[in-house]
Amino acid sequence: MLATFGAALAEQLAGVPAASGAAFVAVCVLAAFLVRRSDLLPLAVSPPLGYFTGVLAAEVVLTLGSDGFARAVLIGLGTRLADIAPSLFLGTAVVLVVAACRGLPANIRELGDELSGRPARRPSRRGGPPKGRPDAPTR
Repeated sequence: MLATFGAALAEQLAGVPAASGAAFVAVCVLAAFLVRRSDLLPLAVSPPLGYFTGVLAAEVVLTLGSDGFARAVLIGLGTRLADIAPSLFLGTAVVLVVAACRGLPANIRELGDELSGRPARRPSRRGGPPKGRPDAPTR
């Protein structure tokens, strides 16, 4: 949200139209790789909400003192969201792809088990100890 706020202000003040979209995609990629595996499910919906909050704050700051404040904020917000839509889709898609590779399907299964009252499933053996004798040396 802070990166979006700063990029939206820089975009308006410096006249760099792609700053906000590039910042959004970069933050999405970083978040997808840096978040804990147990937090992948909330991360899947967080980037667009964070972007909206950051842009709303930037529009409020940029339109302070103007006539028709609420109207100006709504028009600015709608314009900015329409301009950045391709980057919003790209950033969200990148988050979903990286999260799916990092274990998002397992998080979804765990949530389904928790909501339906089923006991938790055993973790998969991928990446676990080698099969065979427990005292066998690893290669």
